[in-house]
Amino acid sequence: MHYGGYVYILCSNNQHVLYVGVTSNLRKRIHEHREKHFPKSFTAKYNCNILVYYCFFERIDLAIIEEKRIKGGSRKAKIDLIDLINPEWRDLWMDVKEWD
Repeated sequence: MHYGGYVYILCSNNQHVLYVGVTSNLRKRIHEHREKHFPKSFTAKYNCNILVYYCFFERIDLAIIEEKRIKGGSRKAKIDLIDLINPEWRDLWMDVKEWD
């Protein structure tokens, strides 16, 4: 059985560093990033804890394909994607944090 998944992009406070990830539980995963559950990880090292983009897919395998596509693209393509959905680069964590 396939379950849904999310592709997400985090950025650092100064927006210089972008991180693209995939997960089946967005709220839990972003909480882990923000709390630095894995202190030696890329996101902990570069302080990527601002959620600026996410997209849900009905199947996790489709989310993984999209994550790879985004990761393979240029920085400009990532920025354009964020700008399309979240032009103010607002931290979307507060929205996700409130999910049941």
